[in-house]
Amino acid sequence: MDLIELLKAAVFGVVEGVTEWLPISSTGHMLLLDQFLTMDVSEDFWNMFLVVIQLGAILAVCVMFFHRLNPFSPRKSVGEKRETWALWAKTVVACLPAAVVGIPLNDWMEEHLGSPFVIAAALIVYGIAFIVIETVRERRVERALDAAAAPRGGGRHFAAPAEPATRSELADADARVQTLEELDWKTAIGIGLFQVLSIVPGTSRSGSTIIGGLLLGCKRTVVAEFTFFLAIPVMVGASGLRLVKYFLAGNVLAGTEAAVLAVGCLVAFLVSLASIRFLMGFVRRHDFKPFGWYRIVLGVLVIAWFALVG
Repeated sequence: MDLIELLKAAVFGVVEGVTEWLPISSTGHMLLLDQFLTMDVSEDFWNMFLVVIQLGAILAVCVMFFHRLNPFSPRKSVGEKRETWALWAKTVVACLPAAVVGIPLNDWMEEHLGSPFVIAAALIVYGIAFIVIETVRERRVERALDAAAAPRGGGRHFAAPAEPATRSELADADARVQTLEELDWKTAIGIGLFQVLSIVPGTSRSGSTIIGGLLLGCKRTVVAEFTFFLAIPVMVGASGLRLVKYFLAGNVLAGTEAAVLAVGCLVAFLVSLASIRFLMGFVRRHDFKPFGWYRIVLGVLVIAWFALVG
């Protein structure tokens, strides 16, 4: 068994675990990492590994949100179980647009839009989108505050926090959807439509759904959690489809390649636990602008690097 390949798999697992949940594009980072740290595996295995490693990341969501996602929990009332089933229904329905568009176009997208420059462009465009959207939300709140402070001005349409809050927290307080229970079918399907954008490498599945949720009036923690839940059917379905295609092509998982896949998934799972905790804690008090700036800087660096090397 090749220890070097297992170490490479662990590195890819770390990158997957971090970037799958932060809105910075996991596929984009994995493809870029492959430019500098290529694994000594067959092309068929690499294409399968790039997708199936996500199972480790999705297992972290199932573990961390098990109680919330479990409609059979004896600790839940009848009403809470009904809400859990409704959440699952909204999640599955919201995934349908991505499945309808993504499955037939997946191979074409990988072949024609997997270049570093496409990835860089997507990183930059959606990075700018994050900054613009968050800025607009904050300015809308500031205008409401100014109007409320003016003589005989109109009242604020959201409750003022008990303690001093940042502009990003006030923008969240102004959101139309404050809890997952308030997430209606129309908004859930709208977020699902935004998820279709993630078929372009570098866009980020979580990034596209978060942008959609913000535009549709969701609180940051709400859209972040719903993004995690949307990943379950999407990733399980994509991984299952990729495995079926891999085995139907006559491939067999054995030896080093089997160990590489296991290590990648395990590391992705462990790192995802920390990434999800970090993101949920971060968005309670901060906006998504730092991720937008990160995407822009990374996109510029990618363009500069690949322009220089050829």
